[in-house]
Amino acid sequence: MNVLIVLTSHDQLGNTGRKTGFWLEELAAPYYAFKEAGANITLASPAGGQPPLDPKSNEPMFQTDLTRRFEADAEATAQLAATVRLDSVSSADFDTVFYPGGHGPLWDLAEDSHSIALIESFVAANKPVAFVCHAPGVLRHVKTPDGKPLVEGKKVTGFTNTEEEAVGLTNVVPFLVEDELIAKGGIYSKGEDWGSYVVTDGRLITGQNPTSSAATAARLIEQFAQ
Repeated sequence: MNVLIVLTSHDQLGNTGRKTGFWLEELAAPYYAFKEAGANITLASPAGGQPPLDPKSNEPMFQTDLTRRFEADAEATAQLAATVRLDSVSSADFDTVFYPGGHGPLWDLAEDSHSIALIESFVAANKPVAFVCHAPGVLRHVKTPDGKPLVEGKKVTGFTNTEEEAVGLTNVVPFLVEDELIAKGGIYSKGEDWGSYVVTDGRLITGQNPTSSAATAARLIEQFAQ
């Protein structure tokens, strides 16, 4: 199994002057789930090289055994420091793609033409695709081969409005993931705030929040076991 993981290159949290990027748990948990499943993993980002880490995601209260394992893993951190440019990858070389969240993707990946085309090519090839937390927001401009929004009529989840409100960024983010998925015709559902919640609709897998990252990766791996 060849897995592509796509990370954000955006590091500015709107006009707050604070930094953002990808959320560490949402990379670390899937990374090791895929490793343990025997997958070959490629990391990519729009700009290539070292993607920005949301500094908040590495604060003690958000660290987990897997984030600490990743930080201490020389091979993993070297791979992260050298992500390939997103415009250089092809879906033909991979069996699936996984998008971790963090707030960064709302600014760059959601609007990135290479990301949009890449997801569309995975979908057209009937390959499974997975997105967790804020990453389902990158689907806002993705369309099916017949030109409809990918999420239209599909069961999806993603970071909730109440979770965004709880972190105080409702008026900072360019759009709210929950609202956008509904606006594009998605059949949106959610679990309890901050609890693990994953939705599958065919080859599309979405997870609600950081706590859902391991379960989202597990659901993606199950697609290959079937």
